[in-house]
Amino acid sequence: MDKEHSNHETNIEKENTLTNRQGHPVTNNQDIRTVGNRGPATLENYDFIEKISHFDRERIPERVVHGRGAGAHGYFEAYGTAGDEPISKYTRAKLFQEKGKRTPVFVRFSTVIHGGHSPETLRDPRGFAVKFYTEDGNWDLVGNNIKIFFIRDAIKFPDMIHAFKPDPITNVQDNQRFFDFCSNSPESFHMVTFIYSPWGIPANYRQMQGSGVNTYRWINSEGEAVLVKYHWEPKQGIKNLTQKEAEEIQAKNFNHATQDLYDAIERGDYPEWELFVQIMSDDEHPELDFDPLDDTKLWPNDQFPWIPVGKMVLNKNPEDYFTEVEQAAFGTGVLVDGLDFSDDKMLQGRTFSYSDTQRYRVGANYLQLPINAAKKRVATNQEGGQMRYAPERAPGKNPHINYEPSILGGLEEAKQLGKEHTPEVKGKLVREPIDRPNNTKQAGETYRMFEDWEKDELINNLVNDLSACDQRIQDKMIALAEEADEEYGRRLREGLKNTTKEHDPNPLGAKDAEKVSKETMEDSHDADPY
Repeated sequence: MDKEHSNHETNIEKENTLTNRQGHPVTNNQDIRTVGNRGPATLENYDFIEKISHFDRERIPERVVHGRGAGAHGYFEAYGTAGDEPISKYTRAKLFQEKGKRTPVFVRFSTVIHGGHSPETLRDPRGFAVKFYTEDGNWDLVGNNIKIFFIRDAIKFPDMIHAFKPDPITNVQDNQRFFDFCSNSPESFHMVTFIYSPWGIPANYRQMQGSGVNTYRWINSEGEAVLVKYHWEPKQGIKNLTQKEAEEIQAKNFNHATQDLYDAIERGDYPEWELFVQIMSDDEHPELDFDPLDDTKLWPNDQFPWIPVGKMVLNKNPEDYFTEVEQAAFGTGVLVDGLDFSDDKMLQGRTFSYSDTQRYRVGANYLQLPINAAKKRVATNQEGGQMRYAPERAPGKNPHINYEPSILGGLEEAKQLGKEHTPEVKGKLVREPIDRPNNTKQAGETYRMFEDWEKDELINNLVNDLSACDQRIQDKMIALAEEADEEYGRRLREGLKNTTKEHDPNPLGAKDAEKVSKETMEDSHDADPY
């Protein structure tokens, strides 16, 4: 035993040691506690719960993330099949079962990091959230335009967003803070490769892909499960922008994507997306060089083909932006029978965080608002809460009984017909990263998939932002690029070798932004007081 420490000490604490709000030293800020290193997660993750619930309440009334959004109403039409097979083989979810069955939907598109009135041309992932008003209640499919994410463990989400948001002192987004986090979180490099390419600035919302990002489960009537990923493909085609094109648009219209969506629907040019799924057996898949529950990875479509299951059409604009688009509230935990969670660590963390955020942002009774309310009967024993305006009682229910079980005329449990899915969970409770992290291989594959002009844009954007960063950050990013692909690393190294500039906080990808404030002083016009 170290002579400097007695046997009753449990950790070493210094002046700069991270603690939680209770003052407890945090010994692992990288991994939530799970059964085995793949999960599922456990509820007693106090450090994570405290961290994420505080994060959910950092900003009012605007969303912490996805602050700027546009939305529209429409419908989802099921094909009744998964490729050539009846979809009932995989899921008993009612909305998918019948060919031609239509389910009303509301979709909210958004930018992730920036505020409610920020330009829609900024380099940023785009949100793609769909609320299905099914006969079994609501299903929220919450995702982004990019099919992967920066991190694979939900405990890192507040840190990631803090690094990407504006500096807490200057209130200016700072690319050095972004790369400081990403260079020290190597699992983010695949997403960085997408975001700094033209895929980081979709041309508009109508010509943008969507993805559920997380891994879910489908459950059939026998209680059998498969893993599933969701993909929205726009029938309008896909279009992205270069940094220069985005800046030219921003100079003329910083609402261009919202206006494009609204105008298209008004003129009857209704945008459509086809919904595809990838299906995988529900096990660890040791034959793969990555874990299928890892959100930083793509499932290769040659091994797990995209299977069409339906299409979505948006055909009605909101009648009022605030009551519909702004108050729309989504959550990854909002699933219907036949759909289920996987042990995906990001999904399990988001499932707590998203609905917790909505209860804080909109209110405890946000599900009574028309945009969020299920389009079917609702009967609960929940009472009170801010802005509650209707009881949720069943016809004939004894209004004096707001608990269950009861023989005095209260609500009763539903009878479940489909068999319960009962996965076996076995393992020690640990705080560990998953096996097979393989942080850079798919980033290299993505780089090689890009067309030459996309590679050029990626390298130019990275060099522009990294050239003003600390040399240690540059070296780490170069090492990740070299590990991903020899050409990728060489071009980044050569670009940074020939370009250096003084650090000045800038939005991601902005060219020469540091000169603008000086030029404003030089180019502006004097005026006399009046």
